[in-house]
Amino acid sequence: MSADKPAGPPLAIAMKGYPRLSETFIAQELLALQRCGLPFAIWSLRHPTDAARHLMHKEIAAPLHYLPEYLHHDWPRVLRGLGSALPRPSLLRLLGVFLRDLARDPTRNRLRRFGQALVMARELPPGTRHLHVHFLHTPASVIRYAALSRGLSWSFSAHAKDIWTTPDWEKREKIADASWGVTCTRDGHAELARLADGPDKVALLYHGLDLARFPPPPVRQPRDGGEAGDPVRLLSIGRAVEKKGFDDLLNALAALPAGLAWRFTHIGGGERLGVLKAQAEALGLAGRIEWRGALAQDGVVAALREADLFVLPSKQAGDGDRDGLPNVVMEAASQGLAIVATDFAGIPEFVRHDSEGLLVAPGDVAALSAALGALAGDPSRREALGAGAHARLQADFSAQAGLARIHAALLAEVERGKGP
Repeated sequence: MSADKPAGPPLAIAMKGYPRLSETFIAQELLALQRCGLPFAIWSLRHPTDAARHLMHKEIAAPLHYLPEYLHHDWPRVLRGLGSALPRPSLLRLLGVFLRDLARDPTRNRLRRFGQALVMARELPPGTRHLHVHFLHTPASVIRYAALSRGLSWSFSAHAKDIWTTPDWEKREKIADASWGVTCTRDGHAELARLADGPDKVALLYHGLDLARFPPPPVRQPRDGGEAGDPVRLLSIGRAVEKKGFDDLLNALAALPAGLAWRFTHIGGGERLGVLKAQAEALGLAGRIEWRGALAQDGVVAALREADLFVLPSKQAGDGDRDGLPNVVMEAASQGLAIVATDFAGIPEFVRHDSEGLLVAPGDVAALSAALGALAGDPSRREALGAGAHARLQADFSAQAGLARIHAALLAEVERGKGP
């Protein structure tokens, strides 16, 4: 590494892709750290795929670095990274960890993680003291190898899929190597605490919501689904992937009473959008559904304010993937929406049945349809549940406390880190 390379921020924060519309919780945290005056750089394993950006992304001024997503596309950087790693005293330990991982996970993805880590370890500027990573699966592998190569400390924020689709051996060893970690649901915390090498190694830290980003709830019309010209407006937000349960939701909508006037709006991209649209067509629902695709924050807020009822029927996917506590549930609460959701993953940590909304068992289409029908026809009950959701958000899920904790933890690492 060039001796005259300029010094960079003391903290590097990594994630799989940046920016991503579906990860507002990360953008919220980055913006808060910036406002607290903690300098950091962003490292992303992938280039963005979303055309739009949240307003928060436009405010974040941190230096942004992209690692080669496919090693053969930028092999000179990978070779330079390898050459830089060879003379370091840490090489033997790094190779030992990587080869042990590769023996248990002999995949091209594992090799890609190692190559990206070599690039990152070489390109981290002087003055870097600590690495932090969002997601415990692929991104944490890259950060772990890069930290080993450069002799740096690292920490992690685990969320949902990364907890439930990573094998125990890998979670256990990553937790042991990290300085500390946080996760955002009781369910996920229990799983990581089970594998941790100390009782305080992983902490529960809710994302919460920065309420300053959202207007007060609107006054809504008391729609009851009795007038075809003024249907009840149902809304869901989330990527079209198996764990979101949108296939169950479409079946539940098809089972609503024939005389109930309703319209449904979906916001989000995702690999299953085409399948869901075909399902809606087959069920005869296409004329009542609007697919808006991925939207930035202003579009999401506008849709929440137009809606009468929010629904999120999450369930476990076939590969074990599941939600944590989706930010969209709290965003719905910020606009005083009653919520229909599944009693699954982190959702019941915010939504309590008949207090902030109605909960049904995941995959229970009949119960989901009944809950939607009950609230669609009862505007006064929706109003009460929506007010309860907004009050709970303000009282217990404001982002400020959690953001203060993560800032303090990262600041402590930077202050005690010596860097290379």
